[in-house]
Amino acid sequence: MMTTIIDIKSVDAEPSAAPGASASTDWDWLVQDCRVHGSLYTSADIFRREMSHVFAATWVYLLHESEIPEAGDFRQVWMGTREFIATRDDNGQVTVFANRCSHRGATVCRAHRGNGSGFTCPYHGWKYDNHGQLFGIPGKTAYGPEFKQRALHLARPAQVASYQGFVFATLNPEAPPLEEHLAGARRFLDEWIAHQGGADNIVVAGAQRFHLECNWKMVYDNAGDGYHVPFSHQSLLMMTNERYGGGDMSYFADADRSHMHLYSLGNGHTVIDQRPDMFLNSAWEQQRPQPGRENFEAHVQATTAPEQVKATLESAVGAGMNLNIFPNLLLIGNQIQVIQPIAADKTAMHWYATRRRDADAELNTIRMRTQEDFPVMGEMDDATNFEECHRGIANSPEDPWIDISRHLETGKDVQNDAGLTVGPVTSELHMRAYYAQWKQLMKASPALVVDKSKVTA
Repeated sequence: MMTTIIDIKSVDAEPSAAPGASASTDWDWLVQDCRVHGSLYTSADIFRREMSHVFAATWVYLLHESEIPEAGDFRQVWMGTREFIATRDDNGQVTVFANRCSHRGATVCRAHRGNGSGFTCPYHGWKYDNHGQLFGIPGKTAYGPEFKQRALHLARPAQVASYQGFVFATLNPEAPPLEEHLAGARRFLDEWIAHQGGADNIVVAGAQRFHLECNWKMVYDNAGDGYHVPFSHQSLLMMTNERYGGGDMSYFADADRSHMHLYSLGNGHTVIDQRPDMFLNSAWEQQRPQPGRENFEAHVQATTAPEQVKATLESAVGAGMNLNIFPNLLLIGNQIQVIQPIAADKTAMHWYATRRRDADAELNTIRMRTQEDFPVMGEMDDATNFEECHRGIANSPEDPWIDISRHLETGKDVQNDAGLTVGPVTSELHMRAYYAQWKQLMKASPALVVDKSKVTA
C-alpha cells in the first residue's frame, strides 16, 4: 500500500504569540488542575496545532449513516478544518476521502450533499468515482510513465469506523480502536440509542446551524456545565414557571441538591445525566408545551394500548442526558450537536434533529417541535455567553487565567464502583477531564497518514 505521511511540525510562535505557544511549549503550565491559560482560546498557533494534534490525531465524529442512506449519496464532512467527502457505495459501505483534487488542489465537490456516481474537478476535469478513485484525465497522453506510477487517488484517512451508525475517522494509524476510544461513553451512547428505538431506527432529519465568533472550546466547555443553567437561562426558566408552574430544566435551580450527576468517562468524554430528575415522575409532563401537544396526547390515547401510553409519550421527549464525546460530538436530548472549528475565534455549530423510523407522523412531528425548543429559546443565551467569554479573554491579556476549580477541593468528585469519576452536576470536572486529554494530545508527536493507493475489493 502506498501512503503519504504528513509530519506534524512543532508550533513556532511569532514574537507576539501567546505565552508558551512554541515548539517548547510548557503545556503543564498552560493547563493546570485549577485553571487554564486564556491563550488556549485566542492563539492562532495553538489553534493550528489543535487541528493536527486533536482534530486529526484522535477520532473525530463525521456524520450519521442515515444521512447518506442510498447508493451514490454523499455529504461534505470535516475533521477540524480539513474537508472530506463521505459517500455510500453500491455495496452499502461508507467511504471517506479528501475534498481535494490530486492535480492542483481544487475542491472536487462544491455541494454540501447530493447523489452521484462520482466527482469531476471543475478546474481541469479530472474525474473520480465515489470511492475517490481517479479514472479520467483529459489529455492524458501529455503525461509520461513516471506520472503513471504516482498515487493520485483522493486521500483517505488512516482509519474510518462506525459505531452503531455514528461514523468517525482519524489520520492517526496508531490511534486505538474506536470502541476503546469511546471508553465509558459507550454505555451512555448505547442508552441514548436505545431511547431512540435502536441504532437502525435513527434518522437524522435536518439541522439548525449557528456561526459563532468564539473558539470551539467555548462550546465544549459549556457542554458539561450544569452550573450555568439557572443564570444563563433565567428568562426561559422564569417564563416556564410563570406560565406553566415549572417544567423542563427546573430541577437545575438547586442542582447540587438534585439527583443528577456529572461523570468523567475517560479520553475527554463526559455526561450530565439528568434522567434521575427528568424521569422521576413524568418527563412528558415536565416539558414546556409545544404546538400540537394536546392533539398528540389525544392521538396516543386513541391509538395506543393503555399500558403503552406513558412510554409512547416519553419517546417524544429528550433522552435526558448531555453526552459529550471529545472533541466534537455532543448528544443533547434527542439531538446530535456537532462542533466545527473554523479559526481560533470562529466556530460553526450544527444541531441535527432526529426522527424515528418506527414512529407515525404525529410522533415525529411532536419530536420535531420538542427539538426546536431549546436551540431557539435557550441556545441563544449560550451563544451570547460563548462570544462574550471569548471577547473578554481576548481583550484582557494582562488577566489571562480561567478558573476551572469548582468542586475541586470539596471532596465531592469521587470514583464510583465502575471506576468512573462522579461529581455534582455543577462541578467543573468536565473541563478538568477534557483538558487532561487535550493536554496529552497536544504534547504528543503523532504521524498523520492518508492513503492515496487504489482501493482493492
